[in-house]
Amino acid sequence: MNINMNNLPTGSIGQMEEFLKSNDFIQMEIGSDPEKYEFLKTVLIKTGYAKLRKKEKAIVIRYLKFLTGYSRGHTKKLVNRWRKGLLFWNPGRKRNKFPVKYFATDIERLIDTDITHQCLNGKATKEILRRESEIFGKKEYANIARISISHLYNLRNHNRQYKSSPALFFKHTPTTNVNIGIRRKPNPYGKPGYLRVDSVHQGDLDKVKGVYHINLVDEVTQYEMIATVEGISHHFLKPVLKELLGLFPFKVYEFHSDNGSEYLNRIVAELLTELLIEQSKSRARHTNDNALVESKNGSIVRKLYGRNFIDQKFASLIEEFNRAYVNVYLNYHRPCLFAEERIDAKGKIRKKYNITLTPYEKFKSLDQASQYLKAGITFEDLDKIAYAESDNDFGKKMMQAKDELFKKINRGLTN
Repeated sequence: MNINMNNLPTGSIGQMEEFLKSNDFIQMEIGSDPEKYEFLKTVLIKTGYAKLRKKEKAIVIRYLKFLTGYSRGHTKKLVNRWRKGLLFWNPGRKRNKFPVKYFATDIERLIDTDITHQCLNGKATKEILRRESEIFGKKEYANIARISISHLYNLRNHNRQYKSSPALFFKHTPTTNVNIGIRRKPNPYGKPGYLRVDSVHQGDLDKVKGVYHINLVDEVTQYEMIATVEGISHHFLKPVLKELLGLFPFKVYEFHSDNGSEYLNRIVAELLTELLIEQSKSRARHTNDNALVESKNGSIVRKLYGRNFIDQKFASLIEEFNRAYVNVYLNYHRPCLFAEERIDAKGKIRKKYNITLTPYEKFKSLDQASQYLKAGITFEDLDKIAYAESDNDFGKKMMQAKDELFKKINRGLTN
């Protein structure tokens, strides 16, 4: 809204600061450019801007920027001109203007390309635009295909049409604070359903990425689910996370990860909100917050799949193996150690790992364990899975299937 500059503070830094605090949520602007120039000069003279301290100057710049509507850079430029005695309004001055080269329709072609290919690097995107124009004969791409790589990035970063489009979603995660997830260590208090999650990368080869393993572990029972995907982008993670969370026989209450952007993003946050699962993330300088799943990465995932490169094309083949054997074996046939805590004479908590149970047995041993089961699941159903075969018999079947899996991988076969 336009305002009368006669009613505004012009000489007191304190009043300016209070004005900004009380009106920060309101859009204000002095009417015309000549009025803005006059107001700017008045404020600079009355505050004695040249003799102000750095912090006070910053308040004045914010105040002027807020009321004139100019950018911070333009406001500082006008202040520098005032200090040199060159600040005056000249409506007749000539400006150098560059002709418009890329129009809204061209920007739309770029947006459509970035959405289709999930925002490739500038050189690859320019090549796609060129191919659309020259190889596939789409005349509407002729203009945007001539764009330079540097200006392509200018459009991605500064063009209003692009920044308000869905293409912005596929850009790299910006280095800003994301208020997704509560920064804390989960406290299950003996209750299952508090999961830790981490990703394990299966190596690179000649700049080609290998598969990724997603590992979820329940803190109390050590129930564990593993999935293998081609990449850790939102396209792959959302469906596999939803499937993994559904495989746990008990209700899931909390989902805890480190501070990686593969889990701290809007897509995962919306999925967890939809499933009524709270999201938390590790605290700074608390390396034990996600230690349980990280230890499982080494003792289980690396033992199963090693550290050598496995091409992404084998992800679906490995995932079939996970579903048929790995997740059943880990929860019903592989014993885990569980700690007993006691406080010593000095008041320090000591842990002794005297309890050895499978995750399923640990779950059944909880007080009133049936209350945690999901609707439609009973211990009778789970017993049929747990005791259908002995641990050794199932383990041998799994290892035979693993040998067949790696023979196919070594031969380069996908089915």
